Amino acid sequence: MSVTILAIESSCDDTSAAVVRDGVVLSNCIANQEAHRQYGGVVPEVASRAHQANIIPVVDLALKKADVAREAIGAVAFTRGPGLLGSLLVGTSFAKAFALSLDLPLVEVNHMQAHVLAHFAENPKPPFPFLCLTVSGGHTQIVLVRDFLDMDIIGETLDDAAGEAFDKSGKLLGLGYPAGPLIDRHAQAGSPRFPFPEPSVPDLNFSFSGLKTSILYFLRKELAENPDFIRENLDDLCASIQETIVTVLIKKLRKAARKTGIRHVAIAGGVSANSGLRKALEAMGEKEGWTTYIPAFQYCTDNAGMIGVAAYYKYLKGEFCGQDAMPFAR
Repeated sequence: MSVTILAIESSCDDTSAAVVRDGVVLSNCIANQEAHRQYGGVVPEVASRAHQANIIPVVDLALKKADVAREAIGAVAFTRGPGLLGSLLVGTSFAKAFALSLDLPLVEVNHMQAHVLAHFAENPKPPFPFLCLTVSGGHTQIVLVRDFLDMDIIGETLDDAAGEAFDKSGKLLGLGYPAGPLIDRHAQAGSPRFPFPEPSVPDLNFSFSGLKTSILYFLRKELAENPDFIRENLDDLCASIQETIVTVLIKKLRKAARKTGIRHVAIAGGVSANSGLRKALEAMGEKEGWTTYIPAFQYCTDNAGMIGVAAYYKYLKGEFCGQDAMPFAR
């Protein structure tokens, strides 16, 4: 069943549109919002207003890059959630209006499910079943993937997500927003010589709130003795923070793989762009005999390409939604 899908992603601060034909991404365009850097984090009202300004130009660019006319679109997909409600409303409203104007079916997509299915945008594609560690600013999950639309969360964070731990730790170090990529950059030049405690959480779940607190107290103590401590040790501090977070993630993933017996293991989400996590997954995969899957950088961050890929498999099963579909935050 051939279909060309226009996909919209607006869950947070990136406005993205993509054109996907039969599961193949023809274009994947993203408009970033630089305004949030001055605030040190995403401001929901600023984000929703920027989405309103960006969405039409981004959709127009996606159609042009794919060389696809509006009349050739067979369905419209959009991120229904989770995410910021104001941001999601912009994408949802646009998708509804576009679909209504051309009498097209609508496909609503779960943002986290799309992160997992981003692995099917390019080769190599993992076989079923596989495990996917999905890590972002708002979520940290271990997902058992049995089929395109058959997934179970077998482990998740009980409080803060790994991406939030990176950003909040970076803020303590005086780094800009988003701090995750900056920590990664400094970590590559440093040595993880500062020991931070790994959170002890039962089963396959995670917790990062205690780690953030321990970093805060450690920095307060050192700065009281040496006001230049962070500046003099920034690379090593970043390397230590990154290694601690990555170690926690990989240990839990190893535990999940051993518990389930699954040997095909993937990562997804914004934090999957982290070089330390990528290297650690490959190293653990070699040690444990896994086949590992790491998405291309364009499919790590929030993007409409993954929304279109997820929507394609829902389209094949006839899973459509009506004009009354409303976004959800969590």
